[in-house]
Amino acid sequence: MPVTNPTACLLVIGNEVLSGRTQDANIRFLAIGLGEIGIPLREVRVIPDVAQIIIDTVNEVRAKFDYVFTTGGIGPTHDDITSECVAAAFGVPWEPHPEAWARMEKTYPPGGFNTARQRMATMPRGATLIENALSVAPGFQIGNVYVMAGVPRVMQSMWEWLAPRLHGGPKIVSRAVHALGLPEGVIAEGLATIQAKHPNVDLGSYPFYRPSGNGVALVAKGTDAVTVETVIAEVTALIAGLGKVPIQGEPDS
Repeated sequence: MPVTNPTACLLVIGNEVLSGRTQDANIRFLAIGLGEIGIPLREVRVIPDVAQIIIDTVNEVRAKFDYVFTTGGIGPTHDDITSECVAAAFGVPWEPHPEAWARMEKTYPPGGFNTARQRMATMPRGATLIENALSVAPGFQIGNVYVMAGVPRVMQSMWEWLAPRLHGGPKIVSRAVHALGLPEGVIAEGLATIQAKHPNVDLGSYPFYRPSGNGVALVAKGTDAVTVETVIAEVTALIAGLGKVPIQGEPDS
């Protein structure tokens, strides 16, 4: 039976992200995509390519969240160890996946399906494939863990295939209003009062700094569209009451 209000965690795996060499581009994409199908992303962790850390973290979060997504570490090189670590976390063998192996062996010319590429067709026993239209190498699912590529375009292709197959809850609705010249310290008390009245809506305050002027954006998120609209209307009135002009939507970047 699908979970009514499922939650998700994302594990970003890779030394290159922690070192600053690579700027992760997957968190925002997945957070938005998950919200659109009613699976709020509640936690993101960035962890290194260290086997025991990956194993321990996967086991911790898969017991805590309904869905766990990982990005990174499923390529052909020696430091791509996510797949074998997920196998260890589930206590199952890491072995050639018959379908992935046959597909990849057929794709490459004779001798091209070498030992390095064979790693991408080696998965935890019992895994099911996550397809992508850009690369012959698939991701995979085992239990409530979904293992995807770290390369953004490939990950997004996997997500496009995967998303319709996930069971989410009510879609998360988001509305925003912003104002120039309004410090957070001035509006904070009023926001706290509104939040207390509507505990089922997440009300966030986000200051911004632009050449055209500084200000603050207020964002309401929730699964009940009517309540979200009520909250943003109250915030709009609060801004006006403080002598500032409320502007619907997010500020231009």
